[in-house]
Amino acid sequence: MKISELKVGTGSVNLEAEIASVEATREINKYGRKLRVANVTVKDDSGSITLTLWNDTIDQVKEGDKVKIENGYVNEWQGTPQLTLGKFGKITVV
Repeated sequence: MKISELKVGTGSVNLEAEIASVEATREINKYGRKLRVANVTVKDDSGSITLTLWNDTIDQVKEGDKVKIENGYVNEWQGTPQLTLGKFGKITVV
């Protein structure tokens, strides 16, 4: 699958991409738990999209890494499509 094919609501996203940039990690409180969240931009030869990473997953990647995303899905945040791993998705540095 290519990034240019991703639309809001697309599930079972499997693709390989490069980490183009990593934003600063921020902490949020959700259901009384402190969580870390960071947005990274992933790109392939068809385009780029924001990927939201949580907690320990943030520490697994850095700018320039080639990654494989398995079972991700596309949702919308503030009017912009973004890729997320959710509970069942996985990201691996290749």
